[in-house]
Amino acid sequence: MADRDFTEQDLVQLARRGVKIDEARRQLELLRHPPPFIRLDRPCTAGDGIHVLSAADEQAAVRQYADACGSGRVLKFVPASGAASRMFRTLLSARDRGGEVRRAETAARAATGDAAAQEMLAFMDGLTRFAFCEDLRRAMTRDGLDLDALDRAGWFDGILEYLLTPKGLDYAARPKGLLQFHRYGSDSRTPFEEHLVEAAAYARDRDGRCRLHFTVSPQHRSGFVQLLERIAPVYERVHNAHFEVDFSAQKDSTDTIAAEIDGRPFRTIDGQLLFRPGGHGALIQNLNDLHGDVIFIKNIDNVVPDHLKADTIHWKQVLGGYLVMMQQRIFAQRAALAADARKPDAFDAAMRLLKELHVSVPPTLAASGGAALRAFLIEQLDRPLRVCGMVRNTGEPGGGPFWVRDRRGQVSVQIVESAQVDPDSLEQQAIFSESTYFNPVDLVCGVRDWQGRPFDLTRCVDADAVFIARKSQDGRELKALELPGLWNGAMAQWTAIFVEVPITTFNPVKTVNDLLRSEHQPV
Repeated sequence: MADRDFTEQDLVQLARRGVKIDEARRQLELLRHPPPFIRLDRPCTAGDGIHVLSAADEQAAVRQYADACGSGRVLKFVPASGAASRMFRTLLSARDRGGEVRRAETAARAATGDAAAQEMLAFMDGLTRFAFCEDLRRAMTRDGLDLDALDRAGWFDGILEYLLTPKGLDYAARPKGLLQFHRYGSDSRTPFEEHLVEAAAYARDRDGRCRLHFTVSPQHRSGFVQLLERIAPVYERVHNAHFEVDFSAQKDSTDTIAAEIDGRPFRTIDGQLLFRPGGHGALIQNLNDLHGDVIFIKNIDNVVPDHLKADTIHWKQVLGGYLVMMQQRIFAQRAALAADARKPDAFDAAMRLLKELHVSVPPTLAASGGAALRAFLIEQLDRPLRVCGMVRNTGEPGGGPFWVRDRRGQVSVQIVESAQVDPDSLEQQAIFSESTYFNPVDLVCGVRDWQGRPFDLTRCVDADAVFIARKSQDGRELKALELPGLWNGAMAQWTAIFVEVPITTFNPVKTVNDLLRSEHQPV
């Protein structure tokens, strides 16, 4: 039966998308009455939430990892759905303004301090250093245009058209994973290819298998599959590996309902409910469906050429091995607590381990030493585990590691984005600004329990840790709801361990000019 918010037609639309009516009501209520902001206690620092490993620790972890990887436990998970339009925002703006795009005029505006002009000028001056330049040159040559002549003359109208639109490479509409990032002599590689090469170096089992999973947009899946079919035999031969690659898309059922500013369901011109993608937090469903064991997660654009991969490979092995070592300790304590008899020694050992894992046991519960304590210890140990690399904060935008206090007063370590912090609280904003570490999205996850059974990851989500933003559709303003972020609220009830990793492992490409950095250029 329909209610005050949803019509009978709406219920049919919800059922078709796989969205339960109770979930639609819950989302609408969150849009009307957003949950309180997260409560920061303090930033994580070295020795207080951040583990800084010694050289001996690193080597021990690498040895542990070799056994786990060799036995086929490892999978690499790469969110790769993102379109590249944000990479080319400045270029698109210059083109969309209309009129001619010339180097001389751009340089004059850049000299006045115009940031967009400075970014555009850097692109112009670095054009031939981009790995995609040769593809761009060929596309223009087919239509009788000379890229180099236009570059020398400083006429960039045609160059931008052939780079950004379907007339040429159509880069503004393609996914990041399929753009040419790095040059190798006369050849070049996409991020998708770099992830395969990385996997061959640290995720290959004793039989040479490398298992990877990419989440992609449905409209771009064929492009990834075609590239894989073309290049996999080459990389398999060079790296003595066999790639087992599969793909998935974000589920329609994870899209979220939009609301009018006054809280009513937002409807399109034809009266339909409007749904929007739920953000990367929706991918917890994809991750859960894999029923994996040891799973690495890393963004599609954080890759480097071969000559800089050594640090990345080493620290992947360190993080993976550290997870396995901690997992063994957790499993041992969990097995000890599985015995029916009351074992004070097991309780004490479990509480000491939980303290290392930043879990505090309520004093009254610890003193009881009975069934309630045992149940609490089991519940805390029976959680997915994640070991997250953290780099020193160098001013990159994004989230970081913090001690967070929940509604019950319990404190835990979490990865927090700026949008989760109360913008009107000077105290909370001050704590956020004091962070000395940054989250590079470089983590490894243990998603099986002590008996080898996959956890249900959907039960470990803080469903209220949502993001609410103002957007527009058809010229009308609306409220949009993003699900708890994949490494934020979607993993809020995991056991989290933060480990310092060097900044050399973090080389994202957020704008096209990032590809001009030395980290993305040939030797």
